[in-house]
Amino acid sequence: MPDRAPQPVDRQLPTDEARDLISLVRDIAQHEIAPGAAEEEDAGRFPREVFTLLSRSGLLGLPYDSEYGGGDQPYEVYLQVLEELAAARLTVGLGLSVHTLASYGLAAYGTKEQQVEHLPAMLGGGLLGAYALSEPASGSDAASLRTKAVRDGDDWVITGTKSWITHGGIADFYTVMARTGEEGPRGITAFLVPGDAEGLSAAVPEKKMGLKGSPTAQIHLDGVRVSDNRRLGEVGQGFTIALSALDSGRLGIAACAIGLAQAALDEAVGYAAGRQQFGRPISDFQGLRFMIADMATQIEAGRALYLAAARLRDAGRPFARQAAMAKLFCTDTAMKVTTDAVQVLGGYGYTADFPAERYMREAKVLQIVEGTNQIQRMVIARHVAGPETR
Repeated sequence: MPDRAPQPVDRQLPTDEARDLISLVRDIAQHEIAPGAAEEEDAGRFPREVFTLLSRSGLLGLPYDSEYGGGDQPYEVYLQVLEELAAARLTVGLGLSVHTLASYGLAAYGTKEQQVEHLPAMLGGGLLGAYALSEPASGSDAASLRTKAVRDGDDWVITGTKSWITHGGIADFYTVMARTGEEGPRGITAFLVPGDAEGLSAAVPEKKMGLKGSPTAQIHLDGVRVSDNRRLGEVGQGFTIALSALDSGRLGIAACAIGLAQAALDEAVGYAAGRQQFGRPISDFQGLRFMIADMATQIEAGRALYLAAARLRDAGRPFARQAAMAKLFCTDTAMKVTTDAVQVLGGYGYTADFPAERYMREAKVLQIVEGTNQIQRMVIARHVAGPETR
């Protein structure tokens, strides 16, 4: 069956520097990430060496200040980098998004002294981060978290369990939300916890239907002691930090979803061009052509939606509603497009010999992480119709 090589996405980028950056990312994706993606995902292998390469290439801190090792790139550019990486392997794109999320609390709310001490290693020193908000009994209702941090002199002692932690057990640092006061959102504080802190341990990673190369695990904090200079923001400000981080993180998930959908479309188009039935390529048949047209249109619409939200963020304007819309639409699009890609490939699409089935399995989790799509609808409705009446 002849191959039809996918065409690179025609991107609208704001600067020549951004165009050079995308070229670098495409080179890394093509030569360092994509070739081993299927085999490594099947084996459940996390590509730590790829993240080391991304760090050395200046890609782990793109939207942050160059003073601390970041890339000074707008979200409009950073998200398109994520999309390119996710198209090559979702484990890598999602991993970069989570690392960026984990670094946000310090970059946005840390003191100057904290930023000077920790950010360079986090953004360009090869470290990998994790974001620890969810717990076994508090997922969507994150404000009900039970992990506690108790003041002890100049230290805090943290005890509790966090769940569904991407990079759990392998992260070099965790941004941890813990209860320091009253019930509800006002009693939560954020802390920067080293991955090798005494009393911190990880459970066996979850056995997932997709993203097998990306470890997801509970982490246990058994009297973990951190100094007060690792507290991020004010006492009681943690939930505000968490929600602010998630607004930006949802754009990262949206970009990853479009990257995955683009990879599925490319696979479907390539297969359809080479598969012969009734003496013709199946890409000649109208029913399939219309399916491909719908897939391509949904992807373009999702890309436009997340970029519009990113440009609002870059301009310093409110973007929470648009971020929720982008996360909702783009991840639903990824689920639809990857399902349709399996259909285009027919029986072959249901086998592990082709990547379409992996794309479909991976797409599902994007509708769940960083706020389920039901939560996104609640957020959007509050912005449009106002808060719920009690």
